[in-house]
Amino acid sequence: MNILIKNCKIIDGINDYKNFCDIFIVKDKIEKVKEKITDINAYMCIDAQGKVIVPGFVDLHCHLREPGFEYKETVESGTEAAAKGGYTTICCMPNTKPVIDNIDAIRELKKIIARSSKIKVIPIGALTINQQGIEKCDFRSMVDEGIKFFSDDGNPIMNTKIMLECLEESLIHGFTVIDHCEDIYLSKGGVINEGKTSYKLDLKGIPKIAEELQVMRDIMLAEQTGASIHIAHISTEGSLNLIKMAKNKGIKVSCEVTPHHISLTEDDIKENDTNYKVNPPLREMKDVSALKKGLKDGIIDVIATDHAPHNISDKPMDFYKAANGISGIELSFSVCYTHLVKSGVLTLNQLVKKMSYNPSKILGIDGGEIKEGSKADIAIIDLNSEFVVDRNKLISKGKNTPYHGRRLNAEVVMTIAKGKIVYEKEGAINVYR
Repeated sequence: MNILIKNCKIIDGINDYKNFCDIFIVKDKIEKVKEKITDINAYMCIDAQGKVIVPGFVDLHCHLREPGFEYKETVESGTEAAAKGGYTTICCMPNTKPVIDNIDAIRELKKIIARSSKIKVIPIGALTINQQGIEKCDFRSMVDEGIKFFSDDGNPIMNTKIMLECLEESLIHGFTVIDHCEDIYLSKGGVINEGKTSYKLDLKGIPKIAEELQVMRDIMLAEQTGASIHIAHISTEGSLNLIKMAKNKGIKVSCEVTPHHISLTEDDIKENDTNYKVNPPLREMKDVSALKKGLKDGIIDVIATDHAPHNISDKPMDFYKAANGISGIELSFSVCYTHLVKSGVLTLNQLVKKMSYNPSKILGIDGGEIKEGSKADIAIIDLNSEFVVDRNKLISKGKNTPYHGRRLNAEVVMTIAKGKIVYEKEGAINVYR
């Protein structure tokens, strides 16, 4: 299918498009980007006047739940939600049933993705068998099956020797470790940040040092081995400072932050509303301010969603019984635009780079730019739009969002992946077929 997009204001974080352009897509590639394109035959014409065009977003960290937990989410529903959020590539974590810890599980997941996915899905393999932190996976066979990133996700590897060996093997087999940093002995039983809100609500808290100690340990292991490590969803000022020092020393460390950790604090948590329960927990305002500055200063490389959809049965009003996690992939850009760009923390160029170009470079894939010859992964956004979040209108099966009833700016109105329209908000943009 050939598509012509007219009157494009292009923002990709890398290239400087000063003037409005047209974009001509042929099959799955961008064939032309120029001020006026007239000498072509297009099956479809899209008038992007008043909107901005950005490269499709890339998510390093989400949960699709399938196989094993289809009542929470499926590859189909999760990728539809991602497309609504402007994502064209996502990485799914291995905490499924069975865990993605061997080549048979990988092959089965690939079949599901090929059958059901609306966009590109990159599976993340488990570091240890059944994510138990005891026995390493067969990395060689999994890498041969195409897996380049490994993580035990929410199950941190407490055994330092095992973690060291995983990093050593990453150098041998050419993969990267995605690291959930948490000392489970310090965080055990905790449900929200340890601080004034936990005391006020009489809930057991999770201290910041539970995250920071593991960040420090794993940075030291990365330094010793020379391996690359990507630290997931940092939430504290202390973690940020450790990563800053590591980068200044030349240690191969990258990191991500989630939309909820730069937009919500422990002060937002409402009694009995477990949609605010997430791991790592929502922290203090000073942590949020530090993380925003870390994004601006370039210490934080990537914004990743940690999309964690749950069924309503998984989120009872009791914080001790409720599962951790926020469903957020279709709201992530709007949350970030509202809390980072509208507030002057980042420019739109900088935000797009954190959500598209930088994660593409970490993954080693083509993405994050709109230019001739690049793949036709595009999101079209109405920056002037404003909407109130209604959890019942989420495409994801997971309605567990703390943003319900909150007002956000900037809505994705169309997503094109590999030259195909995978999401379109009805009536929001003029399309001529």
